[in-house]
Amino acid sequence: MKIITYPSPDTWNDILLRPAFDQAALLDKVKDVMQDVKQTGDEAIRKYTVQFDGVDIADPLVTQQEIDAAESRLSETLISAIQQAAANITRFHEQQREKTTIVETMPGVSCWRKSVGIDKVGLYIPGGSAPLFSTILMLAIPAKIAGCKEVILCSPPGKDGQLHPAILYAAKITGIQKLYKIGGVQAIAAMTYGTATIPKVYKIFGPGNQYVTCAKQLALQEGVAIDMPAGPSEVCVLADDSAKAAFVAADLLSQAEHGADSQVLLVTTYPALLEKVQTELQKQLHLLPRKEIAAKAMENSTLVLVKNNEEAIAFVNAYAAEHLIIACHEAEKIAERITNAGSVFLGNYSPESVGDYASGTNHTLPTNGYARAYSGVSLDSFVKKITYQRLSREGLDLIGRTVMVMADAEGLEAHAHAVRVRVEYPE
Repeated sequence: MKIITYPSPDTWNDILLRPAFDQAALLDKVKDVMQDVKQTGDEAIRKYTVQFDGVDIADPLVTQQEIDAAESRLSETLISAIQQAAANITRFHEQQREKTTIVETMPGVSCWRKSVGIDKVGLYIPGGSAPLFSTILMLAIPAKIAGCKEVILCSPPGKDGQLHPAILYAAKITGIQKLYKIGGVQAIAAMTYGTATIPKVYKIFGPGNQYVTCAKQLALQEGVAIDMPAGPSEVCVLADDSAKAAFVAADLLSQAEHGADSQVLLVTTYPALLEKVQTELQKQLHLLPRKEIAAKAMENSTLVLVKNNEEAIAFVNAYAAEHLIIACHEAEKIAERITNAGSVFLGNYSPESVGDYASGTNHTLPTNGYARAYSGVSLDSFVKKITYQRLSREGLDLIGRTVMVMADAEGLEAHAHAVRVRVEYPE
């Protein structure tokens, strides 16, 4: 990791850069796959599954027998953990339901807003070396609470042509009926355009590598909504002399093991913490099964020493981390001043891992600085907010002149007439 001490604010932008990719080359590759799937459908999907996943699958639809058999392949301990996580996530997201409230803005003029579930949504669940079955809970549970009518799931198959049993089990307990053994760009393309096998959806959710992220952004151009722009995972730890070096190092490594393109950042006001964390990182890194991946990610990462809390808060707000851990005295007071973050973890005993799995909050969060303007996934992500209004004759009489004056001023006579014809209509 790079160590930077007391950087001046005019250097922050350079320090806070995320790992960069050749966007032009990436876009060309992704466009080619997207267009191929659009034109040849299932044939292209099968071809790319062979090319990228190394397995030939004639029918990607997961059978009910495969789903039913998955539970027997999991330990009771893991089943219990998934069920506990699902219960917490359900409890947290159910509280996000909005009550419909009718507001009478003036006598005879009633307005209200209602949340309606998006009819068709697609969930993309990364697989491969780290099958993210936890993401199914994070996406399928709010989709169900929101009342989405059709939820489909795509996830890349393993070398045996199957999905991980934990993915199948998580899908089963969250009520997903259609699962497909499709990964990467071809999965996003299938949900964008639809094929003979995979239905087109209205909104796509889920994390992925830079190829999947690029494909989702192209899907947006095709009229399919996405949850948010996102990229490689990241964590920022804001720490002072109350932080435990072993905890900080563990949190940094927990994100670094996601992928070589992940980024971790430590910001501290306490000089002695830098050396202690470095020592802990070396000690803990060698114990990880994914240490090569984590070590590569650490090359993109930085330890930053700043002068005081004011500068530290400004620095982490400028970074806009996906995950922000505040391991400081009076962490909650500091948190009140955080304006840019996907999810915040307060104190020494709130590891980011808990939010990733089971506390109840959603782990699908904005990365790459998008936390400056985007929220993480919530119940709201799966609904549309439709507004309604109802006017009585008396209400239109009261508001009619206001509307006609404004419409006339904008030169929209037909708008004014739509009101005038009613208020002048004999009862």
